[in-house]
Amino acid sequence: MTARRSILLGMGAIALAGGAATVGAFRASMAGADARLARRSSLVETDAGALEYAVAGHGPPLMMIHGTGGGFDQGLLFANALRESGFQIVAPSRFGYLRSEFPDDASPAHQADVLVALLDALGLRRAPVVGGSAGALTAAEFALRHPDRCSHLVLLVPAANLTGRDPVEFTAMQRIAVDLVLGSDAAFWALSRLAPGQMMRTLLATDPALLTTVDPGEQRRAELILDGLMPISRKVNGLRTDAFWAGAPTSTAFEDIAVPTLVLSCEDDLFGTAETARLLAGRIPQARLRLWPQGGHIWLGHDAEVAREISEFVVPQD
Repeated sequence: MTARRSILLGMGAIALAGGAATVGAFRASMAGADARLARRSSLVETDAGALEYAVAGHGPPLMMIHGTGGGFDQGLLFANALRESGFQIVAPSRFGYLRSEFPDDASPAHQADVLVALLDALGLRRAPVVGGSAGALTAAEFALRHPDRCSHLVLLVPAANLTGRDPVEFTAMQRIAVDLVLGSDAAFWALSRLAPGQMMRTLLATDPALLTTVDPGEQRRAELILDGLMPISRKVNGLRTDAFWAGAPTSTAFEDIAVPTLVLSCEDDLFGTAETARLLAGRIPQARLRLWPQGGHIWLGHDAEVAREISEFVVPQD
């Protein structure tokens, strides 16, 4: 209770100190989030309801599946360097995120099946698929269930329970922070300004000290990923579903994946995806593995290298 009280008192202090200015700043932040999302995505109807997506860039197609707390915008951000290197990025919002529906069956397997409808709507016969964080579960299911539509699979900082034990073990303080931000845009906004380093450590599983070791472009990318979690209120179902599927013992038959696979992670990822990456590389036939010593869950300082690894691995499609 002491930790919860400290957070709530801190949030109250922000409100009292700023008064109307604080309310105005929060409203401006929400308006900025709405503007960032407005008119950038489209909808396609599927048997699970509306699926939101965006397409950016020119060149061979590549589908980027976002992680926890994201949406199509996070997928575009994750794949920005790939777009700049000459790929056309297809970025869906998974079930329960932003404008995508939240069906009764919101499993990664069902999501993978629904993504076939997206490729059909775009007239794409086949494409490489990249899944980041919890999105790696959907990407793996897509490769497993639809190998004729998936040319290559990339699992980027993959979140999965391969040992029967949830690899993400939050402290009591972290659980309090997560519970607060899941329930309120205002709480997320306040905590982001009260304790941005703690938010980066807790929600992005990346040591904030790494920010001092990278260039301004990478610092800005980290800021955009954190800010891009807003508006939390439009992602609650997706967030809670991801927590369940990433934490529960996986039912995905990784050993049956038959498409070329690349697995990428960083040793200091606080969500433990480096060990998950090793286990996946051992389960998936002939999978390639690349690990960096530092970078956290958002591969801070390695975005260009990640894009290069993926580009060199993926053969452009006709």
